[in-house]
Amino acid sequence: MVFSSVEFLCGFLPVVLLLYFLLPGRRLKNRFLLLASLGFYAWGEPLYVLLMLACIAGNWALGLLADGRRGALPGRAALCLMLLFNLSLLGVFKYAGFVIESLNAAFALALPVPEVVLPIGISFFTFQGMSYVIDVYRGEAKARRNLLDVGLYVAFFPQLIAGPIVRYNTIAAEIDGRRENWQDLCAGIDLFIIGLAKKMLLANNFAIVADKLFNAGGYASLSVGAAWLGAIAYTLQIYFDFGGYSDMAIGLGRMFGFHFLPNFNYPYISRSVTEFWRRWHMSLSGWFRDYVYIPLGGNRRGRGRQVLNLFIVWLLTGLWHGANWTFLAWGLYYCLFLVIEKLTGLSEKLPKVPVLSNLLVLLVVICGWVLFRAPDIAGAGEYLGAMFGVFGNPLTDETFFYQLGENKVQLMLAALAATPVLPWLAKKLPRLQTFAWGLPFGCCRDLFLLLLLLLGLASLAKGSFNPFIYFNF
Repeated sequence: MVFSSVEFLCGFLPVVLLLYFLLPGRRLKNRFLLLASLGFYAWGEPLYVLLMLACIAGNWALGLLADGRRGALPGRAALCLMLLFNLSLLGVFKYAGFVIESLNAAFALALPVPEVVLPIGISFFTFQGMSYVIDVYRGEAKARRNLLDVGLYVAFFPQLIAGPIVRYNTIAAEIDGRRENWQDLCAGIDLFIIGLAKKMLLANNFAIVADKLFNAGGYASLSVGAAWLGAIAYTLQIYFDFGGYSDMAIGLGRMFGFHFLPNFNYPYISRSVTEFWRRWHMSLSGWFRDYVYIPLGGNRRGRGRQVLNLFIVWLLTGLWHGANWTFLAWGLYYCLFLVIEKLTGLSEKLPKVPVLSNLLVLLVVICGWVLFRAPDIAGAGEYLGAMFGVFGNPLTDETFFYQLGENKVQLMLAALAATPVLPWLAKKLPRLQTFAWGLPFGCCRDLFLLLLLLLGLASLAKGSFNPFIYFNF
């Protein structure tokens, strides 16, 4: 089940919301949310819900072992067991096939490749399980004696299958102490509608363009314009797809009284690659920063150690995204630019040159998304070659003009939505007290959100199934 589906919007969500607010008492509400979340996951993964339950139970037990034992042998043992347990789950279900295929190709072996279906959201719920044990070990939160409380944290359906990665210490108090209110419910609904519109009206449209150009093969025959259009389409697709999902997840959490931290902050306006990763997938970059980079020493042990730490973090970041050499290369690609910025001070100098720095960062990001989207390293190289005309391919062709003509309105809207222009206007307009036609600003805003909802539902009714990109991770 996905958020942008009739089953969720017209069945699951309204029923869960109604029953949740009718139930008395925090404990009963929490147990109901856990049951609903397990049902949500079992809808699409009836077998692998057992894997998630094992992940919950294992991290709950290790959290009890680590609680209050920072620096002591039992605490350190719990941390080691936690890493072994969660990384084993990822290794078996996400990376085993990739490793064996790579060994077969490298050494001409014929080892049998296990046919394991990737459980949806495994990268997210294992990372949340690790966050729980680490936060308890560090004393940043108390261990939960009740297994069901840990289950709610890990399995809570808004962020279960595609994030954001919710750190345990940020919501530990809200498991028992949150207070639902009308303001949070309305704010959550507003954010959910915005996320739905991003997915249905923008991301899905750009997915058609990107798929047509990336799935065609023979990239050397693409015109320069068509290749760039495909790369830009995917750049916009992944932002509005994953950003839209994050908005919906954060909005859903807000409806139930949980306050998740934001996951995106207009990353495409960044003036350095360092800034880009402070704005893109903030929950993942923050997770690696606090649980890997800083414990390794961060930038406190000299330049050489800092470069090594960055290499480790971005190698793991690439691996986290998938079992493919393209993801590994993508992680190391960003490692290279970040190391250059750190060693030369460009991360501080570039922001002083607006527009030019924005364009340079966008160039790095768009080329990076080609590597991320391409089927393999060779394909990524060929596609990038087409973008820069190294094959003598024409500047434009019929495909370019057709796709540009069909999507020019969406491209303009996306360029506007990817910048903070609209929030800036939203802050300025209330001072004017009235908007067009003499209506109060709040009324116009509600009408705009209603229009977005209706357009999103209309798109859902006529469109085909298009899952979120990060379901694959």
